[in-house]
Amino acid sequence: MPPASSPAPTTTDVVRLPSDDIAAARADFLSQSTAVEQARAVAEVQAAVIVAQKVPRDLSGAVEQMRLSCRQMGLAERAFFRFPRSGTTVSGPSVHLARELARCWGNVQYGLIELRRDDIGKYSEMQAWAWDVQTNTRSSSTFVVPHKRDKKGGPETLVDMRDVYENNANQGARRLREAIFSILPPWFTEEAKELCHQTMQAGASDKPIAQRIADAIKMFDDAGVRVDRLEARLGRPRGEWTAHDLAQLVVSYKSLQQGTVTVDEEFPQERVTVDDITGGV
Repeated sequence: MPPASSPAPTTTDVVRLPSDDIAAARADFLSQSTAVEQARAVAEVQAAVIVAQKVPRDLSGAVEQMRLSCRQMGLAERAFFRFPRSGTTVSGPSVHLARELARCWGNVQYGLIELRRDDIGKYSEMQAWAWDVQTNTRSSSTFVVPHKRDKKGGPETLVDMRDVYENNANQGARRLREAIFSILPPWFTEEAKELCHQTMQAGASDKPIAQRIADAIKMFDDAGVRVDRLEARLGRPRGEWTAHDLAQLVVSYKSLQQGTVTVDEEFPQERVTVDDITGGV
């Protein structure tokens, strides 16, 4: 009598592999995925270099594109930043202007990467980079961003994932800005900054300066800043404000909206002394 054959496996049977085999299978899968991604990245870089060499930038076209962009109020109002540091206020061209100039210049790649996040140590290791593919000029910086936010009473540790992400993005934007500006010609950047200043000073060409001053006062009043603080900030009464003064107020207002400065930092109030109260008695 022939031996009974073993029953065929059903769909509910589970085939289990030894733990070593599972680890080996995972490692093989990961190594193959990594190899494919590395090959794709190499091919992408090679293609970018080849295209940049075959289709080099049109210098006159890049300059004209930059001038056209900087004449737009939408860019000019976001072209500069202000934020406090060690009791003073730092200002300069913003990352928004840097990105637009990179687009106008052409054949430029840039990026911000989070290399590692340590939730126990409460920090992220990040890298900002910019690369002129045509000239093979590259700038990069690797830096550590603590998961903390400066407060008046001392640094505050960030726990919420969204807060950590926004903090990393804000800190990384500053390094990205410097990386892009470092590969662009200084004359290109300086002309762009000057044109943005001119655009803000011109403002709405169909409005007289008196109406623009009134609009600025109303705008800050809605934000809780009285006109006397504006006058103290500019060092002259409202009747003597110039187009340049209004341009500076626009930068301050945008910085307040973005949260890089506070009202008290940008428009400090005059301190009242004991002599002011008692009349020196």
